[in-house]
Amino acid sequence: MAYNDLSWSPSEKKAARAAFDKALEVALASTIAEFKRKADAAATPADLWEIEEYLGQRRRKIDRMFDYRYSQLPEVFASLIRAEYLDENLLSGLSQEKREMIHRFATWKPRG
Repeated sequence: MAYNDLSWSPSEKKAARAAFDKALEVALASTIAEFKRKADAAATPADLWEIEEYLGQRRRKIDRMFDYRYSQLPEVFASLIRAEYLDENLLSGLSQEKREMIHRFATWKPRG
């Protein structure tokens, strides 16, 4: 079965939403911490614009990474695990099939 053809039970939807929200919380906390570090170190007007650019890049990256469409969640969860925003154990409410698929995506390494 293709991952975009998976069906999601109500309990899986609840578990997926909780894991997704937790990963978003981690990503945003990381961004805030880095922003504070950069702001504390800012000494010139150029530093301000660098911080603005950093925040814009982070927002775009987070917007791309956090896509809560069920057809995309296996890949999204895998990328969040690789980025260390999501602990794979938070996916325990998903079916074994979905967890295995996500794990395969998260640990996949291209040959070369």
